[in-house]
Amino acid sequence: MKPSLRTVAAAIALISIGFAQFGCNSAPSREAVVPPAKQKNVQVGTVNRPASQPAPAGAPSTTRTGNDPYYVDDAGRPRQSSAPGDAKEEASRANTEGYQDYGVNPLTDTRKDSLSTFAIDVDTASYTIARRKLNEGTLPPPASVRVEEFVNFFTYNYPQPATEHPFSIALEGAPSPFTPGRHLLRVGLHGREIPVANRPPAHLTFLVDTSGSMQSEDKIGLLKQSLRELVNHLKPGDTVAITTYAGSVSTVLTPTDATHRNEILRAIGGLETGGSTAMAAGIELAYRQAAASAKPGAINRIIICSDGDANVGPSTPEATLKLIEGYVRENITVSTIGFGMGNYKDTMMERFADKGNGNYYYIDSFKEAERVFGEGLTGTLQVIAKDVKVQVEFNPATVARYRLIGYENRDVADVDFRNDQVDGGEIGAGHRVTALYELELTEKPGRDVATVRLRYKAPEGTTSQEVFADYATARMPQQFGQASEDFRFAVAVASFAEVLRGSGIARTWSLSTIANIAREAAATGTSERQEFVALVAKAQQLRQSTGEQIGRNR
Repeated sequence: MKPSLRTVAAAIALISIGFAQFGCNSAPSREAVVPPAKQKNVQVGTVNRPASQPAPAGAPSTTRTGNDPYYVDDAGRPRQSSAPGDAKEEASRANTEGYQDYGVNPLTDTRKDSLSTFAIDVDTASYTIARRKLNEGTLPPPASVRVEEFVNFFTYNYPQPATEHPFSIALEGAPSPFTPGRHLLRVGLHGREIPVANRPPAHLTFLVDTSGSMQSEDKIGLLKQSLRELVNHLKPGDTVAITTYAGSVSTVLTPTDATHRNEILRAIGGLETGGSTAMAAGIELAYRQAAASAKPGAINRIIICSDGDANVGPSTPEATLKLIEGYVRENITVSTIGFGMGNYKDTMMERFADKGNGNYYYIDSFKEAERVFGEGLTGTLQVIAKDVKVQVEFNPATVARYRLIGYENRDVADVDFRNDQVDGGEIGAGHRVTALYELELTEKPGRDVATVRLRYKAPEGTTSQEVFADYATARMPQQFGQASEDFRFAVAVASFAEVLRGSGIARTWSLSTIANIAREAAATGTSERQEFVALVAKAQQLRQSTGEQIGRNR
């Protein structure tokens, strides 16, 4: 039974704090499973310092306007500010972007804890945010960098599933190209491909932010281009509905079959901006629309398109997330698509998608819109496995210490791996998922390195299934160059993200080395891989021309 409008209204009535708080002190997206020790402060217009740590003498106030992650150096000393009237300084002061710092996973002693457990993630927003920053001539804020979203932006040549399970598992290892004596292990998943013709009907409700903050061409303009691209890839039986929110909410388009293409395009073309941002009321109206068109066995999805800057409307993050969670149980999922810079609220957009069992993307160009809404539309929409959790058990006889690179906000307690009440991640049709571990091997390694176990539920299931794979020590090559191109490229991407976010373990890693690894592994790769090589070069140039340290070692 779907929640009644009275139930929805009661949930909304619990709300008491403005949505703008979402970007300031929100908890990690998987509140129930992230250890408190890994929860960090949010970087939003402040110096990124834990609340318990006093500001060093002479350091700027933590209430300084603007999101300038490089305002203090590693010792806490304030950097020289720009001269009065400097354009970059003025832009910095106007910047109210919000990102969550989840810290960096430490090396773990295998004898004390041989299990590493996390929920998978296929989001890519962090990479495209960084790409836009670098292309505009600035380094991304360290807190905006999530390693797994960098790595999972790219596709890898994993085998298609050969069993009844909806994905395959591919394991590969090699010595580290950065730290002598250490090795790397890659865990790769490939979701089963589903032809467009076999995709179930998709009933899509777009919740479009038309507030004044969305008026620039890189926001509402690019959003409208993106929606037009989506329409080109829908098929008969799919429906589109559009709800907007600004100072008030409205229904622009009731559920309309994709065959009425001109009617949908007219509705998209008529979108205009103005007013403040009443997101909570917009979500409620979007769910009414979605519930009206939802059908069993179909894809019933709300897609929130916004810069995430919500400043009007009574709501707490927790109340809204509970509302989303309730509709997920009724087979209505949520994805979020981010646009724009300056006031962008990454944390809120990510949490909505996580709780809504959907995807989180950031659109920085029409090319990215084509990638998400065109060639990748089936994977974007169709979930083939949900609540996917990974548990890697390392052999203490072989592995002395290990570290999961990234996935800090996807951490799951080891005891909850087989607890079906604990949320995991979702895999879409054709999606590739990659995770990398850094290992210190023992002096006399044993026969096996690790056993990888995965648990998942069917898209509408409630009980999990489990699958596993082993990685033998004999499979580990003697040299990094002997690893596959895919492996080496994934290592380059993860390493670049580690450097950008200031991981202490990556303190001595060279951007030149990363660029060389990426260049060699991208020789026969896609345009996206060639673009990545260019981004590493831009980061090198920025560091050389500005003298800024990339990231801050943590």
